[in-house]
Amino acid sequence: MAAHTLSDLYVEELRDLYNAERQILKALPKIIKAASHDDLKEALESHRQQTERHVTRLEQIFEYLGKNAKGKTCHGMEGVLSEGAELIEEGPEAEVLDAGIIAAAQRVEHYEIAAYGSVRTWAEQLGFNDHVELLEQTLDEEKEADQKLTQLATESINEEAAQETEVGRERTVNADRADRRSTSTRSSTRRSPSDKRSRPTA
Repeated sequence: MAAHTLSDLYVEELRDLYNAERQILKALPKIIKAASHDDLKEALESHRQQTERHVTRLEQIFEYLGKNAKGKTCHGMEGVLSEGAELIEEGPEAEVLDAGIIAAAQRVEHYEIAAYGSVRTWAEQLGFNDHVELLEQTLDEEKEADQKLTQLATESINEEAAQETEVGRERTVNADRADRRSTSTRSSTRRSPSDKRSRPTA
């Protein structure tokens, strides 16, 4: 549907957000399962429950408007979530995956913060005061979730990922050294028969 007025644009953006929230609800169980850090799992589960409330609030707004919430696909959220899914499929070490999950989850939060900030402002300008209150609640929760993820990253998870990376680097160095020693030994063994040939007599 073409948006000819701010009211049209408001409805279309709400539909985009509704689809985005439903995509997030579908993706979160797999993300929670992939996470290993207990505090991260807890934060993601808490936000899953919040997301259910976000969907309910949007449905309430559409009831006020007398319009259908469905009918639009949020391609932006599809892209953001697909990046997180790719990371999980790659299967890095648990600590590194947790750090990556936080980064992916914060991209989701920032997308939503920007979108909810816009529709909250539009609702205010259009005089939908009941909508403003509902959207403000969701916007505050999105910001809180983002802050919680930042706290987890900076206080523990990023450091653990860095330590795992250093361990992995040492393993690689040690493996390279062992491979070079093995190669040197094989080369020495191949040379030994010629070294044992008797020298020609005068």
